[in-house]
Amino acid sequence: MAQQLAIIVLVDVGNALESRTLTGNTYLFDNMKLQGSLNQGTGELVTAVNGAYWSDGSQAGEQVLNWLPYSLGSIPPTVPRGYHAARTRQAEKDALAELADLAGKPGVAANGDTEAALARIHKTVGTKVRTTSRTRALSGHRVLDVTGNMVSDHGQDTHSYPAPVITDIFGDAVDEKVIYPAEYGSPDLVTDGWYWSATVDTSRPGTYSYKMRIQLHELIQRSGEWTWEPVNLTCESKLRITADPKRNGFTGAGMGYLPIAPANFA
Repeated sequence: MAQQLAIIVLVDVGNALESRTLTGNTYLFDNMKLQGSLNQGTGELVTAVNGAYWSDGSQAGEQVLNWLPYSLGSIPPTVPRGYHAARTRQAEKDALAELADLAGKPGVAANGDTEAALARIHKTVGTKVRTTSRTRALSGHRVLDVTGNMVSDHGQDTHSYPAPVITDIFGDAVDEKVIYPAEYGSPDLVTDGWYWSATVDTSRPGTYSYKMRIQLHELIQRSGEWTWEPVNLTCESKLRITADPKRNGFTGAGMGYLPIAPANFA
């Protein structure tokens, strides 16, 4: 059975957009640290892919890589999938209720409170973002901060960025047919239904580099309207495939029966 290896791609989106590079703004982790992965938590991760051979030297099976991108300093990915839509609907309901309450108060304009009331309603409803053909997946989302509250003043509020999106995996490891990456659909709500995965040809020991094309989204204003503008950047990582024999995780020896002492029924 293939072993599932997970690679977390954590991106400091704000700094990456400001510097227009993922270098120094990407932190990679995997679940193979105890198996020999190097440089965990940096942009120089070398993922160990081993334990794919039996003690007689025959290939034990493929390994499977899964890439999961996340944004540093944004709303946690563990919130429900429809969180943004739910917050948008609630903000619109609250704004309508405040408008109805304002309209029912006599003499508001005469007291000069209308402007303040409308400013409060504008803050309640937050900022609506216009979508384009390239950002259709973000349609209907209001801008939120990292605590999940609506953002209305971009000069003061710090907004949460949408999660990075891996759009392609390429490079030497792909060209040499060491890994076979593809995007798959999934019911997993954390990955929003899509994730990148690849099988690894473990019969090719060595160190191979590969690149990820990652799409970030920058909030910009055009013609008086806010919109998420896609920005495509790339980063590199490596795989180190070894020909170590597959071992028992409990004993460290070859695959076989566990050395359990016989029960003493005396």
